[in-house]
Amino acid sequence: MISLFKRKIPKPDAVSKGIRVKQKRYEALVYALHADLFRYAFWLCHDRQVAEDLVQETFLRAWKALDSLKDEKAAKAWLITILRRENARRFERKQFDLVDLDNQQVPDKHSPGPEQDMESELLRRHIGELAIEYREPLLLQVIGGFSGEEIADILNLNKNTVMTRLFRARNQLKEALDHDKTIRGRNNG
Repeated sequence: MISLFKRKIPKPDAVSKGIRVKQKRYEALVYALHADLFRYAFWLCHDRQVAEDLVQETFLRAWKALDSLKDEKAAKAWLITILRRENARRFERKQFDLVDLDNQQVPDKHSPGPEQDMESELLRRHIGELAIEYREPLLLQVIGGFSGEEIADILNLNKNTVMTRLFRARNQLKEALDHDKTIRGRNNG
């Protein structure tokens, strides 16, 4: 009598080949997108160690769910979504003491002059002061390089809403920077 519940046991060669293929896909993702994910994580939390932990947790979850990624072109958006959820979990697990880390910067290989550093810091500060609904789409566009449609998918918003928020974020930044120039002009002259 033949058993109806007999499982098909895969051959060891097929299993190890499948793992090697998955490992190569995973390594390619890490190599290609690690820097982008770290930059985005750093913008979210303003702490180098927390950003590294977020990226590590993101890639760990990505490894576990790698088979669910069907379209390689969607990998960056998929990983950013995982990272955003990991960041949200961070607040669910533990309440952190709020510390002002505006002075901490990500080191840059091409260190610009002090004037450029000051302008970059000013821009970072103003971006950080934007409301989250304007800051997040702007960072996804500027740092992540995502289109309006991709940002809409990541944030689960309508594309028109995203485009409006990007427009408003840029206008608020422009107004804040113009205001700073006016004040500096008065103080210098």
